[in-house]
Amino acid sequence: MVFTCPVVMGRTTRRNGTSEISRRAVLGVGALLALGGAAAPLTGCGLLDRDEPPAPDPLAPMIDEALRLAAGLRAAAGTHPDLADRLTPLAEAHEAHAAELARVTGTALPSEPAAPSGAPEADKAATLTALRQAERTGRDAASKACAEAPADRVALLGSITAARASHLEALK
Repeated sequence: MVFTCPVVMGRTTRRNGTSEISRRAVLGVGALLALGGAAAPLTGCGLLDRDEPPAPDPLAPMIDEALRLAAGLRAAAGTHPDLADRLTPLAEAHEAHAAELARVTGTALPSEPAAPSGAPEADKAATLTALRQAERTGRDAASKACAEAPADRVALLGSITAARASHLEALK
């Protein structure tokens, strides 16, 4: 008795009882491989992804700098209470800048308080000089970051640069 089997899973049975893979099955497997190879990068399966963390945002160091400037101003206001009315708004401005930079960069503000920049000294004039120097350094860093920033961040960095320049005047 000779029996011919329909195509099942790409195999056919010949009349003599031997089986072979059909041309249709070979072409189908080839098409699936071609489609699978083309679709693999689209699936996001991660076969070729590296487990490297993303590079930190170039503005992330400015967050720490703003918090250090704020801490220095607050420390100076604590050491010299007669300067508190001048220094507290400056510290608040730096804290607002740090919060906005954190929002823009998608980073969290540090939970630890920052070490003060331009730490207070016993002499009020020396304290103001140290704070002016810290603000000048911060202004220069913000200006440099503004010049190198993408267009969507220039307004924020220009605002921070201008604020730090105005702080220099307030600290005279």
